Amino acid sequence: MTESYSVSLKKAVHVFSAGHFITLTDAICEAVHGHNWTVACSVSGVLGNHGMVIDFIFLRDTLSKIISQLDHCMLLPTENTFLQVTTQTERGQEEVLVTFGERRWVFPADECRLLPLANTTAELLAEWIGNELIHTLKRNNYSQTRNIRIEVDECFGQSASWENTAIME
Repeated sequence: MTESYSVSLKKAVHVFSAGHFITLTDAICEAVHGHNWTVACSVSGVLGNHGMVIDFIFLRDTLSKIISQLDHCMLLPTENTFLQVTTQTERGQEEVLVTFGERRWVFPADECRLLPLANTTAELLAEWIGNELIHTLKRNNYSQTRNIRIEVDECFGQSASWENTAIME
């Protein structure tokens, strides 16, 4: 039997404010709105040489860097088959044009975060954050980590989570 340990973070600094909208069905797209998203993280695995699964400070700072990429941005999915997301230059300014059927939105490109997602749901944002964390853990040789769970809360009491097991294989 292999023992497993875990550490969890749910800190006040792990909040980002961002706008988004999602396609609810093939024919329905909700209005643009925003949230103060809260992110929690759990990492489990075996203990390393110094008796830790992961250094809390490293995890806190890494999660903060990932989340900061989303803060004060319009989150737009690039893999949604019902949305067309294109970048264009208009009057010398780079813009992102999004269309859904007859609906059309134009955003300043520097205020957008184009994400390789099918939709900007809390579930898929949790997955994106988790995968960004996994890449950083691998680059920093955290080979003892075996499981990551990310929870994204878009408003108090309304959250979604994503979990990945055996991430370092």
